[in-house]
Amino acid sequence: MFNPSQEEVRRFFCAVHTKSRGGAPMDALETLAGQWLAEHPEYHPEVEDADAAVARVYDGAGGRTNPFLHLSMHLSISEQCSIDQPRGIRQAVELLAARRDSLHDAHHEAMECLGQMLWESQRSGRPPDGEAYVACVQRRATKD
Repeated sequence: MFNPSQEEVRRFFCAVHTKSRGGAPMDALETLAGQWLAEHPEYHPEVEDADAAVARVYDGAGGRTNPFLHLSMHLSISEQCSIDQPRGIRQAVELLAARRDSLHDAHHEAMECLGQMLWESQRSGRPPDGEAYVACVQRRATKD
């Protein structure tokens, strides 16, 4: 299993941003990350300087979100959908995207469910509950 460090994740997104701006060739994961970066131009200043990005602390102060966590969650949900793991997540996200008329908005809602699942897992000391995660996304896809 791939388990990059915080520094590796930040350097990855910074490198993707640099490659994307320069038109350099990218592998499949970099291309996907570049697409999500393009959806979030507000994060471009955060990924301009890899050394500064590695040193930066994101503690939620002032309402500032962690762009690397956010972008990583986009990648995670994209990967989950590509292999339909947990089972049913692909259909749930597709339904939510159709309902919201936006894959990007659907991802943001799915992130809330993913974050809830991870928080519950950490709080309880139990493995993540993929069924509850999928059910959460499904509920969002069926409500107004």
